[in-house]
Amino acid sequence: MSRIAITGIGIITPLGDTLTLNRQALQEGRSGLSSLEIFPTKYASLLPFGEIKITDKELKTRLDVTEPGVTRTTLLALHAFKQAVENCGLSASEIQLSETAFINGTTVGGMCLSDALYQDANFRETGSEYLNSYDLSSVTLYIQQRYGITGICNTFNTACSSSANAIMYGARLIQNGFVKRAIVGGADSLAKFTINGFNSLGILSSAPCRPFDNARSGLNLGEGAAFLVLEKEDNVIDKPVYAYVSGWANSNDAFHPSSLSDDGEGPYLAMQQALQVARISPKEISFINTHGTATENNDEKESIAMQRVFGNVPAFASTKSNIGHTLGAAGAVEAVFCLLNLIHDEVYASLNFDTPIEATGLVPVTEYKHMRVEHVMSNSFGFGGNCSSLIFSKGQKAQ
Repeated sequence: MSRIAITGIGIITPLGDTLTLNRQALQEGRSGLSSLEIFPTKYASLLPFGEIKITDKELKTRLDVTEPGVTRTTLLALHAFKQAVENCGLSASEIQLSETAFINGTTVGGMCLSDALYQDANFRETGSEYLNSYDLSSVTLYIQQRYGITGICNTFNTACSSSANAIMYGARLIQNGFVKRAIVGGADSLAKFTINGFNSLGILSSAPCRPFDNARSGLNLGEGAAFLVLEKEDNVIDKPVYAYVSGWANSNDAFHPSSLSDDGEGPYLAMQQALQVARISPKEISFINTHGTATENNDEKESIAMQRVFGNVPAFASTKSNIGHTLGAAGAVEAVFCLLNLIHDEVYASLNFDTPIEATGLVPVTEYKHMRVEHVMSNSFGFGGNCSSLIFSKGQKAQ
């Protein structure tokens, strides 16, 4: 069976707006967390966030966006999408073919304009320029229309596993012969809706987050976007292959709206089944990019689940300590970081770690290092128990 090859990459995060800048920051163990400078909220100086220090106006200029009503989420998505298709060398005509799918994942979508939505709903007789942008699918629709995409288009909103599920769905579309290629990933921007929502749950940390540390006190929210171009291996003999999507699985333990079960059943099933799809054993996983939110519940239960699957847990880390939790974009952003692991045979430090969780004793990678990386697992767990695991395997032409 032909494998699912990754032939294009696009990314923008608080660490940088190119793949090279993101890799440099990860190698150096730099954090993209800071006080807010662009996004207005009363928490701007009180909490650290992973903010991309590029204004909407500058993004619109760079991307030649002149239409009214384009949200920041859409701008970030467009930036990463454009990078990915250019990196792959996809022509406009190829993108427009019915055999090209576009699958996007997002949590925030147009909700980044919740204030404007309130004004539109309550005080305006005629709608603002953003009236058609509040819907989650507005991000997908804008890119679909801008590029003239005629193939399958879909939007995933499964909370923090959204773009991981978009990648999974794109791979399955190709595997089952519905499309020849799929552009997959996700985007989310900072929003008062999510900042206030997570704050109401009491899980925002007032300091840079500390994944898997016994003294962890919560997560930091971030923003970003990433897209991959997936193609059947048989069709890309003339292109570099960054890596392969070799395994995937989604599970749901239906335990609690915002917490994992005590034995980590959802994460356990997702990781176990992803290994089965990839047809590899647990000991063949070189590295795990964990969900690693630095919340009390997630890190302990994910650790328990990893111990159940692997016994002797392989090297692991959480890049949310670098950029914060980018919500629906996290699965795609962290997939790109996994590709860097594979391409360059290197792994990046989980920042701010000091003392292991008492119940599990697991210690993440705490400094940058070179090591042979053959297969990487990436975990993304969403509210409502929607747990997804992806496995990426080394490409034939690592760059």
